[in-house]
Amino acid sequence: MYSFKTLKLVPSDNNLLKSEVIDLRSDTVTKPDVHMRQAMFDAEVGDDGYSEDPTINLLEEKSSQLFEKEAAIFLPSGLMGNLIAMMVHSKQRGGEIIVGHKSHILLWEQCGASQIAGLQMREVTNLNDGTLDMTELIGKLRPEFPDPHEPYTTLVCIENTHNYCGGTVLPIEWIDQLGKLTKKRNIPLHMDGARVFNAAVSLGVPVSRIVKYCDSVTFCLSKGLGAPIGSILIGEKSFIEKARRLRKVLGGAMRQAGIVAAAGLYALENCVERLADDHRNAKKIADAIQRTASPYVTVNPGALDTNILLVNINSSVVDANYFVSELIKIDPDENDSQSNNKIRSTAVRISEINDARVRVVTHKNITDEDVDMAIEKIKYVIGKIDTYISNR
Repeated sequence: MYSFKTLKLVPSDNNLLKSEVIDLRSDTVTKPDVHMRQAMFDAEVGDDGYSEDPTINLLEEKSSQLFEKEAAIFLPSGLMGNLIAMMVHSKQRGGEIIVGHKSHILLWEQCGASQIAGLQMREVTNLNDGTLDMTELIGKLRPEFPDPHEPYTTLVCIENTHNYCGGTVLPIEWIDQLGKLTKKRNIPLHMDGARVFNAAVSLGVPVSRIVKYCDSVTFCLSKGLGAPIGSILIGEKSFIEKARRLRKVLGGAMRQAGIVAAAGLYALENCVERLADDHRNAKKIADAIQRTASPYVTVNPGALDTNILLVNINSSVVDANYFVSELIKIDPDENDSQSNNKIRSTAVRISEINDARVRVVTHKNITDEDVDMAIEKIKYVIGKIDTYISNR
Protein backbone atom coordinates (compact mmCIF):
# COMPACT_ATOMS: atom_id res chain seq x y z
CA MET A 1 0.00 0.00 0.00
CA TYR A 2 1.27 3.45 -0.88
CA SER A 3 0.72 5.94 1.92
CA PHE A 4 1.40 9.63 2.12
CA LYS A 5 3.91 10.67 4.71
CA THR A 6 1.80 11.02 7.82
CA LEU A 7 1.94 14.54 9.17
CA LYS A 8 1.50 15.60 12.76
CA LEU A 9 -2.15 14.95 13.58
CA VAL A 10 -2.69 17.91 15.88
CA PRO A 11 -0.85 21.20 15.27
CA SER A 12 0.41 23.23 18.17
CA ASP A 13 -2.17 24.87 20.42
CA ASN A 14 -0.83 28.26 19.36
CA ASN A 15 -1.65 27.53 15.73
CA LEU A 16 -5.14 26.37 16.61
CA LEU A 17 -5.76 29.46 18.71
CA LYS A 18 -4.92 31.64 15.70
CA SER A 19 -7.19 29.69 13.35
CA GLU A 20 -10.84 28.82 13.04
CA VAL A 21 -11.54 25.31 14.39
CA ILE A 22 -14.63 23.48 13.16
CA ASP A 23 -15.11 20.39 15.32
CA LEU A 24 -16.97 17.61 13.53
CA ARG A 25 -15.60 14.72 15.56
CA SER A 26 -18.84 14.07 17.47
CA ASP A 27 -22.06 15.66 18.67
CA THR A 28 -20.69 15.18 22.20
CA VAL A 29 -18.56 18.32 21.78
CA THR A 30 -21.60 20.60 21.99
CA LYS A 31 -21.69 23.27 24.68
CA PRO A 32 -24.79 24.65 26.43
CA ASP A 33 -25.99 27.92 24.96
CA VAL A 34 -26.94 30.97 27.03
CA HIS A 35 -30.57 29.88 27.38
CA MET A 36 -29.61 26.41 28.60
CA ARG A 37 -27.09 27.93 31.02
CA GLN A 38 -29.82 30.22 32.37
CA ALA A 39 -32.09 27.22 32.94
CA MET A 40 -29.26 25.56 34.86
CA PHE A 41 -28.69 28.71 36.92
CA ASP A 42 -32.39 28.96 37.80
CA ALA A 43 -32.83 25.24 38.58
CA GLU A 44 -34.56 24.31 41.80
CA VAL A 45 -32.55 21.55 43.48
CA GLY A 46 -32.71 19.07 46.34
CA ASP A 47 -31.04 15.84 47.44
CA ASP A 48 -31.69 13.23 44.76
CA GLY A 49 -30.38 10.58 47.16
CA TYR A 50 -33.72 11.08 48.90
CA SER A 51 -35.56 11.59 45.57
CA GLU A 52 -36.03 15.21 46.63
CA ASP A 53 -34.55 17.04 43.66
CA PRO A 54 -37.62 18.53 41.95
CA THR A 55 -35.85 19.22 38.65
CA ILE A 56 -34.59 15.64 38.36
CA ASN A 57 -38.05 14.35 39.26
CA LEU A 58 -39.57 16.53 36.56
CA LEU A 59 -37.02 15.39 33.98
CA GLU A 60 -37.66 11.73 34.78
CA GLU A 61 -41.43 12.23 34.62
CA LYS A 62 -41.25 14.08 31.31
CA SER A 63 -38.98 11.41 29.83
CA SER A 64 -41.23 8.52 30.79
CA GLN A 65 -44.23 10.39 29.35
CA LEU A 66 -42.46 11.09 26.05
CA PHE A 67 -41.61 7.41 25.67
CA GLU A 68 -44.97 6.23 27.05
CA LYS A 69 -43.28 4.02 29.61
CA GLU A 70 -43.94 3.80 33.35
CA ALA A 71 -40.79 5.33 34.82
CA ALA A 72 -37.34 6.78 34.15
CA ILE A 73 -34.06 7.43 35.94
CA PHE A 74 -31.45 10.15 35.38
CA LEU A 75 -27.89 8.81 35.00
CA PRO A 76 -24.44 10.33 34.38
CA SER A 77 -23.95 8.48 31.09
CA GLY A 78 -25.49 6.24 28.46
CA LEU A 79 -22.84 3.62 29.13
CA MET A 80 -24.10 3.32 32.70
CA GLY A 81 -27.66 3.15 31.41
CA ASN A 82 -26.87 0.25 29.09
CA LEU A 83 -24.91 -1.57 31.79
CA ILE A 84 -27.69 -1.19 34.37
CA ALA A 85 -30.27 -2.35 31.82
CA MET A 86 -28.24 -5.48 31.13
CA MET A 87 -27.85 -6.18 34.84
CA VAL A 88 -31.51 -5.66 35.73
CA HIS A 89 -32.89 -7.65 32.82
CA SER A 90 -30.44 -10.52 33.35
CA LYS A 91 -31.35 -10.84 37.04
CA GLN A 92 -28.18 -12.77 37.86
CA ARG A 93 -24.62 -13.38 36.66
CA GLY A 94 -23.90 -15.91 33.95
CA GLY A 95 -26.50 -14.85 31.40
CA GLU A 96 -25.92 -14.25 27.70
CA ILE A 97 -26.83 -11.05 25.88
CA ILE A 98 -27.36 -10.81 22.12
CA VAL A 99 -25.69 -7.73 20.58
CA GLY A 100 -24.80 -6.61 17.07
CA HIS A 101 -21.21 -7.12 15.97
CA LYS A 102 -20.92 -3.37 15.28
CA SER A 103 -22.81 -2.25 18.37
CA HIS A 104 -21.56 0.44 20.73
CA ILE A 105 -22.23 -1.86 23.69
CA LEU A 106 -19.85 -4.45 22.26
CA LEU A 107 -17.12 -2.22 20.82
CA TRP A 108 -16.99 0.94 22.92
CA GLU A 109 -18.19 0.19 26.46
CA GLN A 110 -15.12 -1.60 27.80
CA CYS A 111 -16.94 -4.93 28.01
CA GLY A 112 -18.69 -3.82 31.18
CA ALA A 113 -21.20 -6.64 30.76
CA SER A 114 -18.50 -9.22 31.54
CA GLN A 115 -16.09 -7.03 33.52
CA ILE A 116 -18.68 -5.82 36.03
CA ALA A 117 -21.92 -7.75 35.56
CA GLY A 118 -20.62 -11.28 34.85
CA LEU A 119 -22.56 -11.47 31.59
CA GLN A 120 -21.49 -12.92 28.26
CA MET A 121 -22.13 -11.09 25.00
CA ARG A 122 -22.91 -13.04 21.84
CA GLU A 123 -22.53 -11.31 18.49
CA VAL A 124 -25.05 -11.28 15.67
CA THR A 125 -24.20 -9.65 12.35
CA ASN A 126 -25.31 -6.07 11.90
CA LEU A 127 -26.59 -5.46 8.38
CA ASN A 128 -25.69 -2.22 6.63
CA ASP A 129 -28.83 -0.49 7.92
CA GLY A 130 -28.01 -1.33 11.55
CA THR A 131 -30.58 -4.11 11.89
CA LEU A 132 -29.58 -7.60 12.99
CA ASP A 133 -29.55 -10.62 10.70
CA MET A 134 -32.77 -12.24 11.90
CA THR A 135 -31.95 -15.74 10.73
CA GLU A 136 -28.65 -15.63 12.59
CA LEU A 137 -30.29 -14.07 15.64
CA ILE A 138 -32.98 -16.72 15.89
CA GLY A 139 -30.31 -19.40 15.57
CA LYS A 140 -28.37 -17.92 18.49
CA LEU A 141 -31.24 -17.58 20.94
CA ARG A 142 -30.94 -20.21 23.64
CA PRO A 143 -33.94 -22.41 24.44
CA GLU A 144 -36.22 -21.15 27.19
CA PHE A 145 -35.01 -24.04 29.32
CA PRO A 146 -31.48 -24.64 28.02
CA ASP A 147 -29.26 -27.63 28.57
CA PRO A 148 -27.31 -27.31 31.86
CA HIS A 149 -24.17 -26.67 29.81
CA GLU A 150 -25.67 -23.54 28.21
CA PRO A 151 -26.35 -20.07 29.55
CA TYR A 152 -29.74 -18.44 29.34
CA THR A 153 -30.35 -15.76 26.72
CA THR A 154 -31.27 -12.96 29.11
CA LEU A 155 -31.52 -9.94 26.78
CA VAL A 156 -31.40 -8.75 23.18
CA CYS A 157 -29.91 -5.29 22.57
CA ILE A 158 -30.36 -3.06 19.53
CA GLU A 159 -28.98 0.41 18.72
CA ASN A 160 -30.93 3.30 17.15
CA THR A 161 -29.61 5.36 15.47
CA HIS A 162 -26.73 3.01 14.71
CA ASN A 163 -23.44 4.82 15.20
CA TYR A 164 -20.98 2.46 13.51
CA CYS A 165 -23.30 1.92 10.55
CA GLY A 166 -23.34 5.67 9.90
CA GLY A 167 -26.20 7.01 12.00
CA THR A 168 -28.72 4.74 10.30
CA VAL A 169 -32.33 4.67 11.49
CA LEU A 170 -33.75 1.22 12.24
CA PRO A 171 -37.04 0.58 10.42
CA ILE A 172 -39.97 0.66 12.85
CA GLU A 173 -41.49 -2.45 11.27
CA TRP A 174 -38.28 -4.37 11.96
CA ILE A 175 -38.19 -3.26 15.61
CA ASP A 176 -41.83 -4.30 15.97
CA GLN A 177 -41.07 -7.70 14.46
CA LEU A 178 -38.10 -8.24 16.76
CA GLY A 179 -40.01 -7.05 19.82
CA LYS A 180 -42.86 -9.47 19.15
CA LEU A 181 -40.37 -12.30 18.67
CA THR A 182 -38.49 -11.62 21.91
CA LYS A 183 -41.73 -11.24 23.84
CA LYS A 184 -42.91 -14.61 22.50
CA ARG A 185 -39.60 -16.12 23.66
CA ASN A 186 -39.89 -14.36 27.04
CA ILE A 187 -36.66 -12.42 26.43
CA PRO A 188 -36.57 -8.66 27.09
CA LEU A 189 -35.53 -6.19 24.38
CA HIS A 190 -33.35 -3.17 25.21
CA MET A 191 -32.64 -0.25 22.89
CA ASP A 192 -29.42 1.71 23.14
CA GLY A 193 -31.12 4.86 21.94
CA ALA A 194 -28.30 7.31 22.51
CA ARG A 195 -29.51 9.19 19.41
CA VAL A 196 -33.07 7.90 19.24
CA PHE A 197 -34.43 11.45 18.93
CA ASN A 198 -32.46 11.74 15.69
CA ALA A 199 -34.34 8.65 14.53
CA ALA A 200 -37.68 10.13 15.56
CA VAL A 201 -37.01 13.40 13.73
CA SER A 202 -35.78 11.55 10.64
CA LEU A 203 -38.90 9.37 10.55
CA GLY A 204 -41.28 12.15 11.59
CA VAL A 205 -42.85 10.05 14.35
CA PRO A 206 -43.08 10.36 18.15
CA VAL A 207 -40.20 8.69 19.92
CA SER A 208 -42.72 6.55 21.80
CA ARG A 209 -43.71 4.84 18.54
CA ILE A 210 -40.15 3.73 17.90
CA VAL A 211 -39.79 2.01 21.29
CA LYS A 212 -43.32 0.58 21.49
CA TYR A 213 -42.07 -3.01 21.66
CA CYS A 214 -38.91 -2.33 23.67
CA ASP A 215 -38.83 -3.21 27.36
CA SER A 216 -36.25 -0.53 28.12
CA VAL A 217 -34.38 2.26 26.36
CA THR A 218 -31.55 4.66 27.10
CA PHE A 219 -31.11 8.04 25.45
CA CYS A 220 -28.38 10.64 25.78
CA LEU A 221 -29.00 14.26 26.68
CA SER A 222 -25.38 15.18 25.95
CA LYS A 223 -25.17 14.36 22.23
CA GLY A 224 -27.36 16.04 19.62
CA LEU A 225 -29.67 17.47 22.27
CA GLY A 226 -26.77 19.57 23.50
CA ALA A 227 -26.89 19.17 27.29
CA PRO A 228 -23.51 18.96 29.05
CA ILE A 229 -24.20 15.86 31.14
CA GLY A 230 -26.56 12.96 31.47
CA SER A 231 -28.62 10.13 30.05
CA ILE A 232 -32.00 8.64 30.84
CA LEU A 233 -32.95 4.99 31.29
CA ILE A 234 -36.64 4.19 30.84
CA GLY A 235 -38.78 1.13 31.50
CA GLU A 236 -41.40 -0.36 33.80
CA LYS A 237 -41.67 0.97 37.34
CA SER A 238 -40.28 -2.22 38.91
CA PHE A 239 -37.39 -2.19 36.42
CA ILE A 240 -36.49 1.41 37.30
CA GLU A 241 -36.68 0.68 41.04
CA LYS A 242 -34.02 -2.00 40.56
CA ALA A 243 -32.04 0.32 38.29
CA ARG A 244 -32.03 2.98 41.03
CA ARG A 245 -30.44 0.52 43.45
CA LEU A 246 -27.77 -0.46 40.91
CA ARG A 247 -27.07 3.18 40.10
CA LYS A 248 -26.09 3.61 43.73
CA VAL A 249 -23.55 0.78 43.81
CA LEU A 250 -22.05 1.89 40.49
CA GLY A 251 -21.43 5.37 41.88
CA GLY A 252 -23.99 7.05 39.65
CA ALA A 253 -26.21 8.54 42.35
CA MET A 254 -25.87 12.32 42.52
CA ARG A 255 -27.15 14.88 45.02
CA GLN A 256 -28.22 18.37 43.89
CA ALA A 257 -27.93 17.33 40.26
CA GLY A 258 -30.96 19.32 39.24
CA ILE A 259 -28.44 21.87 37.99
CA VAL A 260 -27.58 19.55 35.10
CA ALA A 261 -31.01 17.94 34.88
CA ALA A 262 -32.34 21.41 34.06
CA ALA A 263 -30.19 21.38 30.93
CA GLY A 264 -31.77 18.07 29.97
CA LEU A 265 -35.26 19.49 30.47
CA TYR A 266 -34.41 22.50 28.35
CA ALA A 267 -33.02 20.20 25.65
CA LEU A 268 -36.17 18.07 25.50
CA GLU A 269 -38.34 21.16 25.26
CA ASN A 270 -36.25 23.18 22.80
CA CYS A 271 -33.62 21.10 21.00
CA VAL A 272 -35.38 18.10 19.48
CA GLU A 273 -36.88 19.51 16.28
CA ARG A 274 -33.67 21.38 15.43
CA LEU A 275 -31.94 17.99 14.96
CA ALA A 276 -33.28 18.21 11.41
CA ASP A 277 -30.76 21.02 10.84
CA ASP A 278 -27.93 18.63 11.72
CA HIS A 279 -29.29 16.07 9.28
CA ARG A 280 -29.51 18.69 6.55
CA ASN A 281 -25.94 19.85 7.18
CA ALA A 282 -24.58 16.30 7.04
CA LYS A 283 -26.37 15.79 3.72
CA LYS A 284 -24.88 19.04 2.41
CA ILE A 285 -21.36 17.84 3.24
CA ALA A 286 -22.03 14.42 1.72
CA ASP A 287 -23.33 15.94 -1.52
CA ALA A 288 -20.30 18.22 -1.77
CA ILE A 289 -17.90 15.30 -1.37
CA GLN A 290 -19.79 13.28 -3.96
CA ARG A 291 -19.61 16.17 -6.44
CA THR A 292 -15.81 16.13 -6.27
CA ALA A 293 -16.05 12.76 -8.07
CA SER A 294 -12.82 11.71 -6.39
CA PRO A 295 -11.97 8.03 -6.82
CA TYR A 296 -10.06 8.11 -3.54
CA VAL A 297 -12.48 9.83 -1.15
CA THR A 298 -16.10 8.72 -1.51
CA VAL A 299 -19.45 8.77 0.28
CA ASN A 300 -22.86 7.18 -0.15
CA PRO A 301 -25.42 9.98 0.34
CA GLY A 302 -28.24 7.49 -0.17
CA ALA A 303 -27.26 5.70 3.04
CA LEU A 304 -27.22 8.92 5.09
CA ASP A 305 -30.18 9.11 7.47
CA THR A 306 -29.15 11.54 10.19
CA ASN A 307 -26.13 13.53 11.39
CA ILE A 308 -23.37 10.92 11.08
CA LEU A 309 -21.54 10.75 7.75
CA LEU A 310 -19.08 7.96 6.98
CA VAL A 311 -16.42 8.87 4.42
CA ASN A 312 -14.56 6.07 2.63
CA ILE A 313 -10.84 6.46 1.94
CA ASN A 314 -9.15 4.35 -0.73
CA SER A 315 -6.54 2.89 1.59
CA SER A 316 -4.62 1.31 -1.28
CA VAL A 317 -3.26 4.76 -2.11
CA VAL A 318 -3.87 6.97 0.95
CA ASP A 319 -4.68 6.23 4.56
CA ALA A 320 -7.36 7.89 6.66
CA ASN A 321 -4.82 9.34 9.08
CA TYR A 322 -3.39 11.53 6.31
CA PHE A 323 -6.86 12.79 5.39
CA VAL A 324 -7.60 13.63 9.04
CA SER A 325 -4.25 15.33 9.58
CA GLU A 326 -4.54 17.42 6.42
CA LEU A 327 -7.97 18.65 7.44
CA ILE A 328 -6.67 19.91 10.77
CA LYS A 329 -3.42 21.23 9.33
CA ILE A 330 -2.89 25.00 9.39
CA ASP A 331 -0.63 26.08 6.52
CA PRO A 332 -1.42 29.58 5.19
CA ASP A 333 0.70 30.76 2.28
CA GLU A 334 1.40 34.48 1.85
CA ASN A 335 1.39 33.98 -1.91
CA ASP A 336 -2.13 32.56 -1.88
CA SER A 337 -5.33 34.51 -2.42
CA GLN A 338 -7.24 35.70 0.63
CA SER A 339 -10.02 33.16 0.12
CA ASN A 340 -7.61 30.27 -0.30
CA ASN A 341 -5.64 31.37 2.74
CA LYS A 342 -8.83 31.32 4.79
CA ILE A 343 -9.39 27.72 3.74
CA ARG A 344 -5.81 26.80 4.62
CA SER A 345 -6.17 28.59 7.98
CA THR A 346 -9.27 26.62 8.95
CA ALA A 347 -8.87 23.44 11.00
CA VAL A 348 -11.58 20.82 10.53
CA ARG A 349 -11.60 18.07 13.12
CA ILE A 350 -13.10 14.69 12.22
CA SER A 351 -12.67 11.15 13.60
CA GLU A 352 -10.59 8.36 12.11
CA ILE A 353 -12.40 5.03 12.39
CA ASN A 354 -9.78 2.90 10.64
CA ASP A 355 -7.31 3.13 7.74
CA ALA A 356 -10.13 3.28 5.21
CA ARG A 357 -12.90 5.26 6.89
CA VAL A 358 -13.48 8.51 8.75
CA ARG A 359 -16.55 9.93 10.47
CA VAL A 360 -18.07 13.41 10.24
CA VAL A 361 -20.75 14.39 12.78
CA THR A 362 -22.80 17.57 12.56
CA HIS A 363 -24.32 19.19 15.65
CA LYS A 364 -25.94 22.30 17.15
CA ASN A 365 -22.72 24.28 17.55
CA ILE A 366 -22.02 24.15 13.81
CA THR A 367 -23.38 27.11 11.89
CA ASP A 368 -24.26 27.28 8.19
CA GLU A 369 -21.04 29.25 7.67
CA ASP A 370 -19.08 26.52 9.47
CA VAL A 371 -20.58 23.91 7.17
CA ASP A 372 -19.66 25.91 4.08
CA MET A 373 -16.09 26.45 5.29
CA ALA A 374 -15.71 22.79 6.30
CA ILE A 375 -16.84 21.80 2.80
CA GLU A 376 -14.23 24.09 1.26
CA LYS A 377 -11.48 22.63 3.43
CA ILE A 378 -12.58 19.08 2.65
CA LYS A 379 -12.65 19.84 -1.09
CA TYR A 380 -9.21 21.45 -0.81
CA VAL A 381 -7.74 18.34 0.82
CA ILE A 382 -9.45 16.00 -1.65
CA GLY A 383 -8.08 18.09 -4.52
CA LYS A 384 -4.62 17.89 -2.99
CA ILE A 385 -4.88 14.10 -2.81
CA ASP A 386 -6.27 13.71 -6.33
CA THR A 387 -3.59 15.97 -7.83
CA TYR A 388 -0.74 14.29 -6.02
CA ILE A 389 -1.79 10.77 -7.00
CA SER A 390 -2.48 11.66 -10.64
CA ASN A 391 1.00 13.26 -10.92
CA ARG A 392 3.07 10.63 -9.15
